Amino acid sequence: MCGIFGYIGTKDADSIIINGLKQLEYRGYDSWGVTIRSDKGLLLSKHVGQIGEVKDFKLGKGTVGIGHTRWATHGEVTQKNAHPHISCFGNIAIVHNGIVENYAKLKAKLIKKGYSFSSDTDSEVIANLVCHYYHGDLAEATRRALAQVRGTYGLLVMHKDEDRLLAARNGSPLMIGLGDHEFFIASDASPIVPYTKKVVYLDDGDMAFITRDGYSVMTQDKKKLNKKEDRITWSIEEIEKGGFRHFMLKEIMGQPESMENTLRGRITDEGPHFGGLDYLGKGFLKKMRRVIITACGTSWHAALIAEYLFEEIACIPTEVEYASEFRYRNPIVDENDLVIVVSQSGETADTLAALREAKKKGAKTLGIINVVGSSIARETGGGIYLHAGPEIGVASTKAFTSQLAAMYLFIILVALERGQITPAKARELQHHINLVPKHMAEILKKSKEIRKIAESYFEGNNFLYLGRGLNYPVALEGALKLKEISYMHAEGYPAAEMKHGPIALIDEKMPVVFVAPKSGAYEKILSNMEEVKARGGKIIAVVSQEDPALDRLVAHKITIPKVHELVSPFLTVIPLQLLAYHIADLRGCDIDKPRNLAKSVTVE
Repeated sequence: MCGIFGYIGTKDADSIIINGLKQLEYRGYDSWGVTIRSDKGLLLSKHVGQIGEVKDFKLGKGTVGIGHTRWATHGEVTQKNAHPHISCFGNIAIVHNGIVENYAKLKAKLIKKGYSFSSDTDSEVIANLVCHYYHGDLAEATRRALAQVRGTYGLLVMHKDEDRLLAARNGSPLMIGLGDHEFFIASDASPIVPYTKKVVYLDDGDMAFITRDGYSVMTQDKKKLNKKEDRITWSIEEIEKGGFRHFMLKEIMGQPESMENTLRGRITDEGPHFGGLDYLGKGFLKKMRRVIITACGTSWHAALIAEYLFEEIACIPTEVEYASEFRYRNPIVDENDLVIVVSQSGETADTLAALREAKKKGAKTLGIINVVGSSIARETGGGIYLHAGPEIGVASTKAFTSQLAAMYLFIILVALERGQITPAKARELQHHINLVPKHMAEILKKSKEIRKIAESYFEGNNFLYLGRGLNYPVALEGALKLKEISYMHAEGYPAAEMKHGPIALIDEKMPVVFVAPKSGAYEKILSNMEEVKARGGKIIAVVSQEDPALDRLVAHKITIPKVHELVSPFLTVIPLQLLAYHIADLRGCDIDKPRNLAKSVTVE
């Protein structure tokens, strides 16, 4: 995922665009660039590296411009591959998110027609293709160019002689912020919020033409559209660090609040309440045959926990699928199945594609998303918003626990509808999750204690994470967090699988994290600890009880409040988030912008 920002208005475009790109840098930070339209033509400035420290950026006089922060897909991280790209004849400038799948074929054709290329990117093809079709009308030239493009795009186009911007979307998000004789076009809301809360979300196939006096939106076959104006509900303060060293730490520490926001208004004496589920149809939850949950990364780990909960509480067969694999086979789904798609951003390309595949096969679909107005939110027809607030750190933390909370309540609702639990049992389960924010706050006070543990291990190279049952996915998530932000190798396994291979790795240099709250499998996990101890491994245990046997086995113990087993993942994950954070910080890593990663993966 890269970041796009464009401006047209009455103010200097360069300073507004540079500030917008700083807000977007968490979506792409290996290179950046800005183009503005001036009386001297298109002025261009491109750079390798991060934009966050740039001050007093001045490119020239101009009130129309576009900018981009890049996360490399096609072409190495170099100045020539940074966006914007300008056509070889100097008249067209573009910024592009997405992938042009047939760029090689288009590039070869354009070279034969006399066009030259200065980068290794697929995106530059669009600039030259628009230039090729331009005969005085930017909209028509872009329309004809995009008719040749196979792939995905969030696209801004400008011409050196036209005082307007053109935006087009297919598979990569774009929105227009509506100001007073000024407009802001961006790939997400964060750079728009400082200027306006009013926005229009573009859908796939939309093209928008924006001047200082207004905007119009039409389809690529020239059908005029009347777009609904929406309102952003969060503030600029929510996307600032607020005194924390990193966004990730702010978001870890903010989980009691984000959890409360997800739960607010949804817990009643009659059971969980959600608006926006009527589209599923009366009685569907009672008669549905099974649940399929599809997601990527951290959201996939949340889905694995939901699988346990669906089968334990609602007694309904549940499967969890990697979204990236779901549509590349022939998934057997029909109108009796509910396909739940989980995505913090609501823009994850693989998850969006899985949603479309499920809809094509007739399944009912439900989105669990954090971003109002996102593609998945709109295409599911309805769903459950997390209300967790913006998550800026690339490594997801508060979205994970909010996804769990939303699915936990939904599962209770399903269980009630299907007669698998009584209203009294539903109230009991709701009571357990209502206590979670308070317990989270208790664990977060242990941050300094966990940093002391990190000081013993931050110079290592490997970690092993083990858990059982509901806490096996937590072990996976802990390993992922460490890999993402510290670049240390880490693996998560079910504890019982250790003897089937991973035990060969264990020696005195291998720290092993056990996620071991009191549960039905507790005695068995103690046995796994004995096996690690016998081979010299150093054990870090996340536990919910005092036990003399533990003190003999473990090098470090992190104690969490004792809670109902079904809500234990909400708490066991927090020490693992903090451990990964402190190890990465001690290693001097760029925690909010880990190398090679982007916040939302909107390309395959």
